[in-house]
Amino acid sequence: MMNKKTVRDVDVKGKRVLVRCDFNVPMKDGVITDENRILGALPTIEYLLDAGAKVTLCSHMGKPHSILSAEVKLNKKDKKKVEAGETTAEAIIEKAKKDEPKKLTLAPVAKRLNELLGGKVTFATDVIGKDANAKRSALKEGEAVLLENLRFHWEEEGKDESFCKALAYDAEVYVNDAFGTAHRSHASTAAIVEYGIIKTAVCGFLIEKELSVMGATIENPPRPFVAILGGAKVADKLNVISNLLEKCDTLIIGGGMAYTFLKAKGYEVGTSLLDEEKIGYCKDMIDKAAKMGKELVLPIDTVTTSHFPEPIDAAIDVKTVPSDQIPADRMGMDIGEKTRKLYAEKVAGAKAVVWNGPMGVFENPTLAKGTIAVAQALADVYGKCTTIIGGGDSAAAVKQLGFADKMSHISTGGGASLEYLEGKVLPGIACLNDK
Repeated sequence: MMNKKTVRDVDVKGKRVLVRCDFNVPMKDGVITDENRILGALPTIEYLLDAGAKVTLCSHMGKPHSILSAEVKLNKKDKKKVEAGETTAEAIIEKAKKDEPKKLTLAPVAKRLNELLGGKVTFATDVIGKDANAKRSALKEGEAVLLENLRFHWEEEGKDESFCKALAYDAEVYVNDAFGTAHRSHASTAAIVEYGIIKTAVCGFLIEKELSVMGATIENPPRPFVAILGGAKVADKLNVISNLLEKCDTLIIGGGMAYTFLKAKGYEVGTSLLDEEKIGYCKDMIDKAAKMGKELVLPIDTVTTSHFPEPIDAAIDVKTVPSDQIPADRMGMDIGEKTRKLYAEKVAGAKAVVWNGPMGVFENPTLAKGTIAVAQALADVYGKCTTIIGGGDSAAAVKQLGFADKMSHISTGGGASLEYLEGKVLPGIACLNDK
């Protein structure tokens, strides 16, 4: 999957290029609150504009209804509400048509891109309609247009072939630079190439970096290679645990998933998060690590509370106990001080570290100490060790805690990073031309 052509490998001068970006940025009252994804896309867009391409940019934003399709489809939540008699399909559709063009439009993204790119970007108020086609036809070399939210059409996620053809329009080159959606097989992420509609398909610089840094580290890591997995559920990371055990020297487990591992060792875990169905799997992984001569490290002490904080950042009383002595009426919410020190020592001796998932309920200041300690440990080895943050909550935590500039690479994908760490084939990358 790593040996893919990039924008550097094709001549784009005078050509019409369709670029799939990830502009799914957080917004509040029509204002972008975090523009990292926009900034991340700039190198690819600037390269194409400078090379004289006529660029069409496209992205999704949130999870809207298909308000630009001939048929507005209801989602699962909507259907349940209608079945329960809480509302009608007509009322849901009417509300979607009224609210979503304001809330989930890409217009603010186009405005920001235009500012950042010196007035070279226009915005189309539809995706495959009159406005989009007129603006795409009018593009001159070194100009770009951003289409409206792809998911305003159900056909985007439905991989509809006629939608793919309309979206391709007259594009001669396809560029995927949206790693965050590379694990999705949608019209704009893979099908447009899979159906043979656009033959020349390459990756942008963002995906190239994901493949070269994360891919190279996982496939051929410098040793010792340490993997750190956290987050709530074992079920979400089943294949990641197994795949990383094959690749790494030390696997560190934290977060809510640690309690199922502790239970598998025969410890009582009180009212901590527990996946009863996965206790056997955790035992298998402990045995697998032992047989392979790998080190599987679990928390030795645990920060406990009597209840889950409500709201999540509320002040809460905590008590730290040994991990094999969690009281029956308390729940583990973070790794304890001794564990923080132990995990930092393991990181200090590493040449490569991949981290996915927080160590505790990091949204609460009292329960964020484990996650902060791991972030600090990775920051401390910056320059001496390759440190990769595998997207999602750990990426959010690292940025929020101010450690972003002390990491070798922070992945731009949540689910995509996870599936990549699992060793899965990502459709949005598999469809691109090989070198």
